[in-house]
Amino acid sequence: MTTYQDLLKQRDALDAQIAEVRKGELANAVSQARQLVQEFGLTAQDIFGGTRQSKVKGTTVAAKYRDPSTGATWSGRGKPPLWIAGKDRAQFAIA
Repeated sequence: MTTYQDLLKQRDALDAQIAEVRKGELANAVSQARQLVQEFGLTAQDIFGGTRQSKVKGTTVAAKYRDPSTGATWSGRGKPPLWIAGKDRAQFAIA
């Protein structure tokens, strides 16, 4: 019957074996990737693509509220500006 300590030793031996085999396979994979990059003249842009922008990020939203004294506007999203915070928003609504 195997003991707990024996199983831990087996696990350590397997972990070391796994790490060594992974290292070898990783080196082979990197070598193949480099060969393909060189063969086809690929760039990082070709492989990984460009910077991906969210379709929502950067879009503007129409203003819903306007400060009559300064003309400043707010869309109703995010933290409310000081001129509208804690006040009835109906009086600032853009018709």
